[in-house]
Amino acid sequence: MTKADLVEQVTAAMARTSGPLISKKDCARVVDAFLDAIKSALKEQHNIEVRGFGTFKIRRRKTRMARNPRTGEPVEVAARPVPVFKPSKELRALVADEPHEGLDGPEEEIG
Repeated sequence: MTKADLVEQVTAAMARTSGPLISKKDCARVVDAFLDAIKSALKEQHNIEVRGFGTFKIRRRKTRMARNPRTGEPVEVAARPVPVFKPSKELRALVADEPHEGLDGPEEEIG
């Protein structure tokens, strides 16, 4: 799902629940503002908890050894902060209850 798809779905949901109160353009601004608020909070090392959905936070990835793909030489990759998302119990249960096609084999990304 792209950001444009998200805007489309939110606009449609708003129209279903309370009539066309918000235009698609205004909805796009709300989605952008929401995402900007999350990015800004993460940049300042704050956690963002959305109850019933999950938590966005910064985790520090340790220094590790890797290989240069061209030369095969070992290189040290420095420690760095990375954003992570931890889904809530409710979201995990919702996803687990839904039947998903083609998930009989090894883990893979859906989308």
